[in-house]
Amino acid sequence: MPARATDLFDAIATFSALLAAARRAAAGKRRSPAAAAFLANLETEVLRLERQLAAGTWRAGRYTVLRIRDPKPRRISAAPFRDRVVHHALCTVVAPIFERGFVFDTYANRAGRGTHRAVARYEQFRDRFAHVLRCDIYRYFPAVDHAVLKRDLRRRIACKRTLWLCDAIVDGSNPQEPVHIHYPGDDLLTPLERPRGLPIGNLTSQFFANLYLDPLDHFVKEVLRAPGYVRYVDDFALFHDRADVLLEWRRRIAEFLCARRLSLHPTKTFVAATAAPATFLGYVLLPGGQRRLPEANVRRFRNRLRGLRDRWRAGNVDEEEVRDKIDAWVAHAAHADTWRLRQAIFRGGWFEPVAGA
Repeated sequence: MPARATDLFDAIATFSALLAAARRAAAGKRRSPAAAAFLANLETEVLRLERQLAAGTWRAGRYTVLRIRDPKPRRISAAPFRDRVVHHALCTVVAPIFERGFVFDTYANRAGRGTHRAVARYEQFRDRFAHVLRCDIYRYFPAVDHAVLKRDLRRRIACKRTLWLCDAIVDGSNPQEPVHIHYPGDDLLTPLERPRGLPIGNLTSQFFANLYLDPLDHFVKEVLRAPGYVRYVDDFALFHDRADVLLEWRRRIAEFLCARRLSLHPTKTFVAATAAPATFLGYVLLPGGQRRLPEANVRRFRNRLRGLRDRWRAGNVDEEEVRDKIDAWVAHAAHADTWRLRQAIFRGGWFEPVAGA
């Protein structure tokens, strides 16, 4: 086992490190009132954070919770901007320590990876093997067990003050939707007594979520020795020519996850033939290398576009913000066979879709 890292805290909590973290946290968000207020008094705010961290008095602030229903019901939690500065400072130092041990084929929240490379890797394995085991973890972010996560952090970190900061962020997580599942050895009240759940929306939550499933990655690659494997957060796939092998792997993965207080999703975990169309990370993947966007995705974008048009005409949103939102969808759509679709949606102009488009 690699030596545990020590003496990390000074690289996280110095004025220069926090100043750089503030600028990263503000990237693309300078129009946000919270970011603008922090940046207006940048040096004073950073000095205050530095003093609190040095004294061990920093505490996570109150989250702002946004409930969304598109594409599915979720709670998005926004930390105060000053907390996000701390998150960036921590992840800049701590994440690379764990990154070196991650397997190649985990793609979420990693430089040089991302959804599009994960989809391309899925297609490579699909074309080589006859069957795929698709897995999803039941209520993943709400189910992450704090004690297990803290133990994972201590596998590679020995710096007490850095672990204090990690613990403070984990313990400061706001309540998530309930996940009342009993695991072997639990009594009736155990699921209520064990703190669990990470807020969706934090940089640290993204890092912790990757770290929490890193043991699964190594189990799949080194114990099961799966010849094809792709994971993006809690959506993962194993490939093999024999369906019975994949069914046995499903059983063993369920047992492995049970020890980490996680469960496979009962309806989103299944074995299928790779020759059949598959939906993965927002694309419908077809034989022959074709990709489509799910109809629900296109429908949601059309509705969002109409809403943006109405807000723009009313003067409630500026052109730059509208273009940013449109460009993000177009960049995603461009990785599928959507040229005609995009031409149809925008043939009346960049923000004047024709009636019925």
